[in-house]
Amino acid sequence: MKGNKTQWYIGTPNGVVLSVDERHDTDIKGYYYHAYKREGTALHNLEQMVFDLEKFFDTINFPHATTNNRFFTEKASVPTKKQEINKVMTDEELLSKHGDLGSFIIRVHHRQNSSWQGRVTWMEEDKTVSFRSIFELIKLIDSALDTVENPGETDGKKNWEEE
Repeated sequence: MKGNKTQWYIGTPNGVVLSVDERHDTDIKGYYYHAYKREGTALHNLEQMVFDLEKFFDTINFPHATTNNRFFTEKASVPTKKQEINKVMTDEELLSKHGDLGSFIIRVHHRQNSSWQGRVTWMEEDKTVSFRSIFELIKLIDSALDTVENPGETDGKKNWEEE
């Protein structure tokens, strides 16, 4: 890991640390952590993480979604009550979580156009880049993992050029 850690910060109530331990084709094994739950949530692929985090963002109501989900049943039209939850982990505790293959700090700043916009930090390289969609976030994480698994190839690093 790089020594300066200048990009290591949470900076938002919904900051998440993704720790990846293994990858097999498109499946990854690891955990993601947020400040509202002490233990990590196991994950088996990035798509699962996206759905889980979307529910998490709805629970803490941050960032506020600019589009509503569509429902085609009557009972879904009743508004759901937002639950109040408190932080149980400090930013320092979150930043101490690391995966064997890679670790990423995900900060979603906006949920616009039915997607996410924000910044992701690859902790091992201390590099941060912005993403404009969930798809772009997944591609960035995937390219970083490619670089770790195939160190001689440089295709993944071009996506991680510092801004």
